[in-house]
Amino acid sequence: MRSFCVAVVALLLAACATPGFILPQHGTEFELAGRIAVTYRDDAGSGNIAWRHGARSDELLLTTPLGQGIARLARADGEITLTTQDGREFRAADAESLTEQALGFRLPLLGLADWVRGRAASQPAPEPVRERRDAAGRLAELEQSGWKIRYLEYADALPSRLTLTFSGLELRLAISEWK
Repeated sequence: MRSFCVAVVALLLAACATPGFILPQHGTEFELAGRIAVTYRDDAGSGNIAWRHGARSDELLLTTPLGQGIARLARADGEITLTTQDGREFRAADAESLTEQALGFRLPLLGLADWVRGRAASQPAPEPVRERRDAAGRLAELEQSGWKIRYLEYADALPSRLTLTFSGLELRLAISEWK
């Protein structure tokens, strides 16, 4: 199994253009932009993230800190596609198996859509959840589907900094823009 960070470094070296969203904006529940840092076992990498999420589609763009394209993850018409900047495409029926195939770990795209909004995921099915709230009643920590999510900062009632950990993987998100 390939290390995620090795894949990120390879993608960084192949990056050459600034990507934009391709899927239509119709049906969008949210868009966010910010920074992402990834630590997988002993490797680390960072970049920018832009994500357009809807009930029937997702488009997640990863770029270098300078804005050059790394990868595009898209969910539409029941299929998930991960496209690297060098044009390689990986396809699967769900993001979890696709990211495991292409990156070496399972990224819970459906759960993540709720977690970044400061709430427990309702899909694929309700399950036991452990929550801890802060003095303002907002989520401070959440454990679900083997993931532990720590909410470090909020802005205008939405999370702006959070850390997600799962089995040797740590994702740190700093969200600078919500639409």
